[in-house]
Amino acid sequence: MSQPGGGLPSGSTQPAASGGKKLSELAKMIEYMAKMLVDLPDQVEVNEIAGENTTVIELKVAKEDLGKIIGKQGRTARAVRTVLNGASTKLRKRTVLEIIE
Repeated sequence: MSQPGGGLPSGSTQPAASGGKKLSELAKMIEYMAKMLVDLPDQVEVNEIAGENTTVIELKVAKEDLGKIIGKQGRTARAVRTVLNGASTKLRKRTVLEIIE
């Protein structure tokens, strides 16, 4: 039931991480935006989990930069999600951003 070379059963989602694996244009955009917002851009990690209907982009930053990504009352996070929503709509995809603590 496993795919050759992978440990995941067929039909499972495969995560793509910024640590050497290929990211979609949307994930690269999120990575770029996050790196521009934070003080420690080398600690920005983006993982992409592609599902059947929805792609989840996980964003992880240094603990001290978390406030910069979220912003006052979540405004920065909402703005990043709005840009992601517009770009994914243009590509006819559904994409969700999760900010990991």
